[in-house]
Parts: sequence; structure tokens; C-alpha cells
Amino acid sequence: MTKSELIARLAEANPHLYQRDVERIVTTIFDEITESLAHGDRVELRGFGAFSVKERGARTGRNPRTGETVEVDAKYIPYFKTGKQLRQKLNT
Repeated sequence: MTKSELIARLAEANPHLYQRDVERIVTTIFDEITESLAHGDRVELRGFGAFSVKERGARTGRNPRTGETVEVDAKYIPYFKTGKQLRQKLNT
């Protein structure tokens, strides 16, 4: 499901809201999650899951095209851990 499909579904389910308002709500939620992660905070949505940031250390990698070794800098990556209710729903 894409962001636009999500907005369309939510707009259909809530006919009392304009689609532009639903789009603004979804965009605001995603922006807030992104900002929180950028500040190193953890975002937990009960029953759905938790977003956090993990640090991946520097390492030596390999260019698959040439086989040459390259140094890969340390970086931060987003991490998502599913909630218990989501896992149960997927496995029933």
C-alpha cells in the first residue's frame, strides 16, 4: 500500500473529512515520526510496533562490480519492531 492509497482508504472510511484534510493528517503523522527518529527518540504505536534508530558501525565492504574493497562509514538506520497484536493478527 502506498501513501496515496492509504489516504484514499482513510478518506473513504471517513466521508465527513475532506481528502485534503486526511492527507494533511497522514503527512503530519509521518513527519512527526521522522522528526522524533532524527532526534534519536523512540516512537511506539501500541499494538502496531515501535520505531527506533540503531547505529551501524564503520566497516570494510566490497564493491560487487569490481571486487575492490571500500570503507563504509558509520551510519544510523531506522529499525522497526512489530507489536504483539500485529504479530498475532498476521499469524492467524
